Amino acid sequence: MPLQRKLGRATDQRKAVLKGLVTSLFEYGKIETTLARAKEVKNIAEKMITIAIKEADNFEPKNVKVTAAKLDSTGKKILNAATSRNNKTYRKVEREEKSERKAVDNPSRLHARKMIMNWVYKVKDKEGNSINLANKIFDEIAPKYKDIKGGYTRIYKLGVRRGDAAEVVILELV
Repeated sequence: MPLQRKLGRATDQRKAVLKGLVTSLFEYGKIETTLARAKEVKNIAEKMITIAIKEADNFEPKNVKVTAAKLDSTGKKILNAATSRNNKTYRKVEREEKSERKAVDNPSRLHARKMIMNWVYKVKDKEGNSINLANKIFDEIAPKYKDIKGGYTRIYKLGVRRGDAAEVVILELV
């Protein structure tokens, strides 16, 4: 018995379709698709949410040194004159070192994050900024379902599609 429905596609096409649907589900919260595809996406999404719930608090806060350019009162970078080995002068940005407290993943959480990133594409918002869906799953979606054991998605049947009579459904996060 295969692990996934074939969906009438070659393996690479099927994985690409499922990956796109899973990405859209986590990005928008709900998608409209056929029943067979929705059942497959539901299996994948629920496994990913379960993994994220198990690893949600598995990180350690650590002090990390971060360097940033020093800014003057107007918000511009402070530049210093420097001389190279061949006696040419250039301008160098003055930097300051800060210590910040950041969450660092433990190995099992890092593995869970990589497994999730295997099933989602990189997406951008309307302004063109990159959205990390793995962070969204760990920080927003998993805490919402922390006390629930399964059943994170819901399927609503809409009826048949006019062109090919395929059963159309809405798959959404509960």
